[in-house]
Formats: sequence, C-alpha cells, structure tokens
Amino acid sequence: MLRWSLLPAGLRLSCTSPCSRRWLSTTRPAYADSTPRWGDTLLLPKTAFPLYNDPSKDPNLRNKTTGELYRWQWEHAQGPLFVFHDGPPYANGYLHMGHALNKILKDIINRYHVSLGHRVNYMPGWDCHGLPIENKVLKHFGVEVNQFTPSRIREEAEIFARKEVASQMEQFQAFGIMADWSPESTYRTLDPEYELRQLGVFKAMVEKGLIYRQHRPVHYSPSSRSALAEAELVYNDKHISHSVYVSFQLELASPRMSDDLRALTNGKDQASLLVWTTTPWTLTANMAIAVNPEMRYHVLGVKGSSEGVADSLLIYAADRADALREIPGLLPAHYELLGELDGSALVNATYRPIFAPLLAPTASSSLPIIPSSHVTQDSGTGLVHCAPAHGAEDYAVMQSLGLISTSSSPSPESSSSASTSPTDLVCHVNGLGQFTPDVADVVGQEAAARLVEKDVLDQGGREIVALLTELGVLKKIQRFKHRYPYDWKTDKPVIVLATSQWFANLDNIKEDAIASLQDVNFVPGITRNRLESFIRSRSEWCISRQRVWGVPIPALYHLPSSTAVLDSDSLTHIMSVLREHGPKYWWDGPTSAFVPPARREGLTDAQLDEVWQKGTDTMDVWFDSGSSWSMLDALYRDPATSSQEGKEHPRTFGADVCLEGSDQHRGWFQSQLLTALGCASAPERARAAPYSTLITHGMVLDENGKKMSKSLGNIMSPMNVIHGGKGKNEKEYGPDILRLWVATVEFGKDMSIGPTALQQTAEAMRKIRNSSRFILGSLGDRPFEDKLERAELGLADRYVLHCLHTLDQTARAGYEAYNFPKVINQLSYFANIVLSSFYFDMNKDCLYAEQKDGLARRRVLTVLDQVLTTMTRVLAPVLPHLAEEIHATLHGAESKSVFATPWTPLPDEYVDPQAEADMSKLFRIREKVFALLEQARKAGHVKSSLSADVALSIRSAPTPDVIDLLGREEDMLASLFGVSRVNLSEYPSDGPKPQWQYADALELEGTEIDINVRPAALHKCPRCWTYTRPEHDDLCKRCTDVVSPPQAASP
Repeated sequence: MLRWSLLPAGLRLSCTSPCSRRWLSTTRPAYADSTPRWGDTLLLPKTAFPLYNDPSKDPNLRNKTTGELYRWQWEHAQGPLFVFHDGPPYANGYLHMGHALNKILKDIINRYHVSLGHRVNYMPGWDCHGLPIENKVLKHFGVEVNQFTPSRIREEAEIFARKEVASQMEQFQAFGIMADWSPESTYRTLDPEYELRQLGVFKAMVEKGLIYRQHRPVHYSPSSRSALAEAELVYNDKHISHSVYVSFQLELASPRMSDDLRALTNGKDQASLLVWTTTPWTLTANMAIAVNPEMRYHVLGVKGSSEGVADSLLIYAADRADALREIPGLLPAHYELLGELDGSALVNATYRPIFAPLLAPTASSSLPIIPSSHVTQDSGTGLVHCAPAHGAEDYAVMQSLGLISTSSSPSPESSSSASTSPTDLVCHVNGLGQFTPDVADVVGQEAAARLVEKDVLDQGGREIVALLTELGVLKKIQRFKHRYPYDWKTDKPVIVLATSQWFANLDNIKEDAIASLQDVNFVPGITRNRLESFIRSRSEWCISRQRVWGVPIPALYHLPSSTAVLDSDSLTHIMSVLREHGPKYWWDGPTSAFVPPARREGLTDAQLDEVWQKGTDTMDVWFDSGSSWSMLDALYRDPATSSQEGKEHPRTFGADVCLEGSDQHRGWFQSQLLTALGCASAPERARAAPYSTLITHGMVLDENGKKMSKSLGNIMSPMNVIHGGKGKNEKEYGPDILRLWVATVEFGKDMSIGPTALQQTAEAMRKIRNSSRFILGSLGDRPFEDKLERAELGLADRYVLHCLHTLDQTARAGYEAYNFPKVINQLSYFANIVLSSFYFDMNKDCLYAEQKDGLARRRVLTVLDQVLTTMTRVLAPVLPHLAEEIHATLHGAESKSVFATPWTPLPDEYVDPQAEADMSKLFRIREKVFALLEQARKAGHVKSSLSADVALSIRSAPTPDVIDLLGREEDMLASLFGVSRVNLSEYPSDGPKPQWQYADALELEGTEIDINVRPAALHKCPRCWTYTRPEHDDLCKRCTDVVSPPQAASP
C-alpha cells in the first residue's frame, strides 16, 4: 500500500470503516412493513448472563466454590503444600465487620494459592473456653457463680459454646469462604483431642523447667475473678483515681537511725514522712517506705503553739519541693527549712504503721525505710509507700532485700515441689476485690466493720480515706487522671493482688523468640517492631486462671506437706489417665486415679483422696489458642502430600501464613511463638517460628471514622450487608460486594465502611459485571474456537493484549504481596478504560455488522476470549461467585470450578511496547477529536458522533513516524474516533466549505496535525447506522456485501 503522504497533494485517502454505538441491545429497529428488517441481519450480543444477579443464591454454584472446591483441591492439587493457620475467633455472639474482614482476607489468599495449583490446608477454628462464655451461662440462668456447681457450669458452657460455633459457622459460610466445615476439618479448643495436644505442649514446657508456681502480686480482675496476663490488659488513659498525700510518723528512737537524721530530729516531738499514693486502699498492706539513696530530701521544721519553736518535722524529696508548694493546703503555712539529707541517711530508720493509733500500743510493730532506685523525682514526694502484695516493683525490691519470702516450684530436675502456705506478704483483699475480715489485724475490729466486704475500688476505698481523715494523717486528696489497666474482656479496672499462680518463665526463651522472628515476613513491615517489643518487655507469663471453664492445669497438691506437684513423672501418669478417660476426667474422676505410682506410698485410694487434692486452676485461654500450631505437625509427616518444592520459605512444621487483627501481637501471634519455642526439643526448632508470614489488619470503623458500638448506634452487621436489613440504608448487596470492599481497603490500618462506601463498591462491581456480560454476549456464551495467531491481529488488538499482560502480571504481584487494592485498581482500570471506553466502544460495529466469520470480527473475538479468561482468573480470588457464574455461562453449569484449572501467566509475546507507544499517539489525536465533537454536540450540530467526519492533514513533519502510523492504521481511525469517515491528506483541502466545522491543531513528536470535524459527506446506512451510504444505495458497501455477498463468477 502506498504511503498516503506520498500521493499527490489534495488527494485524500478516506477511511470508510463504519462504527455503530449500540450496546448489548436486543431491541430491533422499527421499520415500515415494506422496509427490510435489517436488524435481523445484525449479530447482536446474546447471553444468558443477567445484568443483575447474586450468584451466591444458587446453592449448587455456592457449594461448587466453597466446600466442594476445598475438598477437590485437597485431593487433586499437585502443587506445593500451602498452610494457612486460622486464628480461632471467640465462640460468643454474632459476627461483626471485623470478623468479615478477617475471614475474607484469609479466603482471598487461600483462593489465590488454589488458583496456582497449590494444595491448600485451611482449618477454621474457634476459641471456646474462658470467662465470657462462663458469664453468658450464668447470666442466662440468672445465677451467681457460687450457685452452680463447677461441673454444671462446665456442662452448660460447653453446650453454649457449641451452639455459638454452629451459629458463627453458618454466618462465615455466607461470606463464601472456601473450607470444609465438617467437624473433622475444623477445630475447637474444647475438643478432647485438642485439649490433649495442648496438655502435651504444657508437659514439654514443664520438662524444660519453664513452668513454676509462686505467691506474688499479679494483675487481677475482680470483674473476672481471675488473674490476668499482660496480654489481657487494655489501658484507659482517662481513668480517674483519688490520690492522697498522707503522713507516716517516724520513730524518733529508731535504733538504726543514721547520725545525720538523729541530729536533725533531736529534741523534736515528732517527725513525719510525707507520702503520696494513687491507691489509698493498699495502705492497710503497707510494709515499708522506700526512698532513693541518691536523692536529696528536705527536712522542714513546722512551728507549733509556742512562737519560734519548731515542734515537728516534715520530710520529702528536695526535687519535689516546688511541685508540692503549688498544691494548695498541702504544706503547713509556717515552716522553716532545717536542713537536707541524702536519701541514704533515711534508710534503716523505722516508722509506725499509719493505722497504729486504732490498735493497742503493743499490737503493731515498726516498719522500715528501705532504699530503692524505683523511687524517682518525676512525681509524688520522693517517699514511696510499699505494699508488696499490691505492687510488682514493691515486691521486687523487698524480695531483693530479703524482707519478704516467697515459695516457688523448683525446677523439674530437683522435684518441682512448692510450699502452698501463705507467705509473709500482708494482704487483706480477696478474689472479689473486697476487704477481708483479717484487715482487723491492721485497723482494729471497729474500723474493720466499715471495710469488710467493701470493694476496694469503690466504697472500701472511700472508707479508707475517711479513716485517714479521722486519724488526722490525710494532708490532701486529689482527683488524678492517669493511664490505668483494665480487663480487656469486661472493660473494668483491675487491681494488683498477691495470689498463688502458675507462671511460664520467658527469660530463657525470649532471645530465641526474637531471633526466630528475623526469618518471618511481616505485613505491614512496621508491625515487626510491635511484636518484638511486646516479647522483649515480658519476663514471665501468668498462665493460671481461677475459673472453672477451661483446660485444667493438672497439678496435684499434697495437703500434709502443703506442696504442689507438677513434674514430668506426675504429668506422664496424668496424661495416660486422660488419654484413656478424656480430659473431663480431671474434673470428674477421683484424685487417687491421678497420683503417680511413685507417690502412692502404699496408701489405698481412699487414703490418697484424703491427703491429695487436684488443682482447680485453668490455663490462660491464650495458652489454649497458642497451642494450635501443634495440630499442624501431622501435615508434614508424608513427603508425598507436603511438597515444599518451589517455595521461597520451605517448612517442616507450622504455617506459611497467619493473619489476624493488630491486637494479636500481644495475644495469639505471641502465644503461638512462645509455646512453640517453649516446648521445642529438636535443635532446628529451638529458633524457628511456627509461621513464615504474619499479616496484621486494622479495625473496621464506621463511615465517620468512629469505632462501632451499640451506644453510638453505628454498628454495621456483615449479615445485613449480605442479606439486607430493616434500615433504609441496609440494602441487600450479597457476599461478593462485601468481599470486593475488603479487597479495596488498605487493611494494614484502620478502615471505614458505610452506605456510601458500599454503594461505590456496588458500582465498581456493576462495571466489572457489565464488561464480562458484553464479552459473553459477543462470544455467544461459548469459548471462541476460530482464533487467530497474534501476527494476524491489528494494532488495537495487540495493544489490548499488552494491557491484559500488564493486568495479569500486576494482579499476580499484588496477590503475592497481599496488596489487594493494587489488584482491584488495575482490574477496574482495565475493565473501565481499556475495554469499555476504548476497545468495546470501537469494536461494537465490527461485532454487530461485519461478516460473522470475517477476519475483522475474528480478530476481536480472539482478543475477547483471552480477555475474559484472564479477567476471570484475576477476579476469582476476590469475587468467586461472579467468577464461577462467568465460567458456568461459558462452559456449562456442569463444568468444574473455575479454580480447577491453574492460573498460568500470559506469555511474554503479549508484551508489545511498540503497540503501546503507537496507541498512545493515536489516543492523543482521539482526545482532540472528542473535544471537537463535544463542541459540535453542544452547538446542536451533532447528536451522534457518527453523523460527523474527521479530516486530518499534516502541516509539517520532521520525521515520517506519525505519517507512517496514520497510513498503517487508516482503516481503524474512524472506529477509534467514533465517526463515520476519516479523511487523510498531506495538505489542507481546497474543496467546498462545509455547513459547519470545528478545527484544532496538535503537535505530536514534532509533527503538526490540523484536525477538522465536519458533517458526514455520505448518508446514514439503515443497517449499521454509519453515514457511509451513497445517496441512491439501500445500504453502505460493507453492509451490502454482508447481507448480499457477491456471487462467485461462473467458470
């Protein structure tokens, strides 16, 4: 073909490819009876794929892509094993939007791996023990915990938990989760086999010397009536305490008083120590006052009744003097600074208990002033009231000084026996957070009557303040807002209380834990620091709970010697009994059945039941769920079914991926790691985390960025999103819209959802669905068989395949990096811009009006067939119901799942940077043409762009590149621009002036192009609606050839 720019000036090469703008229409043009029905000759799209549909409502399709698909891939997949370990949600209540986000994210990842041909293991689980379920049972029956026997509570709690599991399972299935929901392929922490595995993990940690018992202060929740681990605390920054400044009386005759202090107190009637505390209720348990030996302390002389005579002294830290003077009424009105002392000069002096005046003179003993570095100049008075039963730092310093003694279990190597008798810690608070009767030992019987059975955080605390006022030792009371720990389950404040608890020693394994995390991939990356900091800050883990619904800590208590027995020998025997009778037997069976032979000492069962007692503590629920990694070991026993070939991080145990909310850095992520390393016996597992990748998601907030809560009335239920609700904004969207929303948010941080977000997601879904529907209609709901080779395709076709390859690669990379918004953004761009706005638009006329088996139409259908295949693979992990519906429409309802055929990358031959560059140039011209057409439309000159022609002429060209491109693609330009004809010339035409004309110029790589939009020169074809028909012909030439093809010449 001659290049058009080399032809004589003024000679135009017209591009006559017609273009229609009809879209999936089944309405035929209306003609008079005498007029041929040309619409009957058009190849309009035909498809059974509806415009609007929720395919998840088809039970066959839903099962095909969920339970049936999971079982099929587990039996037939040939790729490497991929283990996604499900963190168990708590079996309590209806699912919220956080559950939906969590499970759908997991499902997207699992489906992507199935689509690659991997063998995916995913067992949904539930956390079934603990206080919330226990409380729900008690509330249901309207009873207190002491009104039901422990066995009745356990029985009802199990019934409740299993009922909740069944309810949540049904709700999870509505999300379209690919899993086998049978009992064998799911897990519950209450399952007997699960509890036995957990006890096995616990036994291994005992044998490594990591478990011990100690009577010491721990975080204790009166609302839960149980000790709590640090991971079970949340901190309220707006908690209000009533802090008090009180004075303790220094004993002027202290035998070990320093010379410096004695010199200042000599001749004085009394000397007071000014102390500040935010927990006045702990003053009954005061055992010492701590000072910092390195700090300086003021000694004030307070004037008495005789003018000029200082009768008493007041002592506090010099560095706190300015702050204390600013508190109205705290310091006396008249005083003088008599001197300063080092804190070390106060050490070893003694003082009287603050409540001593309420007792007989000989009923209380002196208490010491002790040194401690935990006393700082940041707050208070520089003298700290120490109640080791209610403060970890107080406990630590007094223990280090030998002032208190505790009992703990020796290591398994020695005998693991521990005294259970009370230590010398002073404590007058019970498990309900109330004062006990023995507080009378400190405050006397009369005052004790005002305190006993009063909550220390409520009325009991107020009574303490009243007593301090009556004694004249209360100097000031203030409201104090500060950060305070709360029970994460009840949202009530906790206290620090000395109790006998079982602990796991983390000091011996936390360095290994930190080392193991260096091989773990964190998503988002910043979350690594969060988990590592939590682990570094812990030295122990309080694993015992004083509840009845849980896995028992199988300790035996020898009553005559007050010792606890928990060692390898006892656990070996106990585990054998529990394997035979089941874990419940610990609660129901006789104590004698669990006493190991080595400790029976010839006693009968009846005698053993008299001298031995079973422990009643249960394990922390984080230990329950944290042991779940152990059930994955069986997956790796058969090399034939656990291939690791091709994996970047091969595994021999544990999971490839775990995904949970950000709160699990202090919970499940951590407890899995600590239990796995704590029981590791093989050297290769001593520093190996039980997971390769940890993914963290944020919280789901309402549309205004607020936390969802019943009190605010802003809770959006995922079930209402799927099935619709009673509210005016609670439309029925179906699961795929919810899944699409999940895939569009940046889940690594908090995200918002509301009616607006869902409407926008539904619109995005509609566009994806419409693009798929158009292709299915063009293909006639069946794969296109008569495909062309790539060399036979046109520029636009090759460009679309180039964009398709970009989509394919971007989507795979996005799924691999868990960047799902990247996948959806690229898919939406391809569907909306590349297809709908460009390729569909320019090829509708070809699809409708060209010869059915013609080359032009075959080109388009070749591309559309591949486009639909790849688009379906890309969207399938996120929108499985839509993908299955497309696949079933194309291949039949009885065909296998779309996931049954592995997703293979598109060949590199689809990459065509030259096609992209050429189309980029043509798109620039198209943009100018569209702008001129819009001007003509606004002026009323055109209604349809097909009623216009375009003239392109070259003013100057430094290179022939643009001219060559236009010459090569002249047959495509009219379709690309959406007009009836495009006239090309090297120079502007000297022909007659049109009725109207809109002109502009474009400079393209140095080539100057004049662009003119003008009325179409020919007439409208009644078949294809393009203005390409000569005046006296019935149809345009193309339509004439299609409707009445030329007859072959006779031989």
